[in-house]
Amino acid sequence: MQLSDNFKLQEALKSSTADRLGISNTPNAKQLIAIKHTATQMEKVRKVLKNKPISISSWFRATAVNKAVGGVSNSDHISGYAVDFKCPGFGSITDICKALVASDIKFDQLIWEYGRWVHISFSPSMRQQVLYIKGRGYQQGLPR
Repeated sequence: MQLSDNFKLQEALKSSTADRLGISNTPNAKQLIAIKHTATQMEKVRKVLKNKPISISSWFRATAVNKAVGGVSNSDHISGYAVDFKCPGFGSITDICKALVASDIKFDQLIWEYGRWVHISFSPSMRQQVLYIKGRGYQQGLPR
């Protein structure tokens, strides 16, 4: 199923952990609505990143999958509102985060995670919270 011009349901549900452990990673109707909303928002992200391909490492996670990967119990991945991704054709994780912060995209959280991927969520609270994690604990803003 095509969620938007550039995103498919298959990539939203992809989980090597679910595959390895034989856990279902199937969303319910409410989660599917959130996944579709997130795909629409990710199209805006892609535009900011000069329409370069986005490589998604994690999007939707069923509760059991989220637990298996060590995610927090209130993760926006469970609802379908969060995506972890890279966009090598655009630049570094820092470059991506800076471009998104400077854009007019509304998000709940944007997190620079270990310099390896970007976490962005579009849950309804839309706090525009920018964080980074480099070891233990989250810090406000982006790393220097």
